[in-house]
Amino acid sequence: MFGEEFNLHSDYNNPNFILYKLLFMSEQDWSKFSMRIIIHAKMDDIYNAWTSQNGLEHWFLRKAEFTTHDGKSRDPHSHIQKGDNYLWMWHGYSDEVFEKGEVVEANGRDKVQFIFGKAGVVTVTLSQHGVYTKLELIQDNIPTDEKSKFNYYIGCSTGWTFHLANFKNIMEGGHDLRNKDINITRVLNS
Repeated sequence: MFGEEFNLHSDYNNPNFILYKLLFMSEQDWSKFSMRIIIHAKMDDIYNAWTSQNGLEHWFLRKAEFTTHDGKSRDPHSHIQKGDNYLWMWHGYSDEVFEKGEVVEANGRDKVQFIFGKAGVVTVTLSQHGVYTKLELIQDNIPTDEKSKFNYYIGCSTGWTFHLANFKNIMEGGHDLRNKDINITRVLNS
């Protein structure tokens, strides 16, 4: 697909050219991305689902352990706090695949921010719009070397797209779409 040559004047409708142009000819900022989703749920319920072990394990992670700044395990039902550290593991992956990081902010209402390992900083902000809550996720401070562009920019944006869609589905009463079978690997919903 990317080995073909394009005519800049006549190939503007070719989907491969459009993708090529977006990926390689634009002034793409590989250090950050953002995405937004509207969810038919109360802002408090959404905040709670992002800020406790039980909440995160309900829609996102297989395991979400938090420790306080002084090293004590946080209760699975309690809200995370600024300075907490975490250990996260995903469904569809062995225990050797994990992420460690730190909670930078958790304001108790509409914002949570955490260091996402080597992949940068993730900030989730909520705002109420009638019966809907708008969730905005920004991942920034992403390293911009070639490996990080693929692993963190493309990999994380793809992962967040699935997990936010799954989150919306669960919050609005649907089924959990995650693959929970460790024997099935390399699928979008792990």
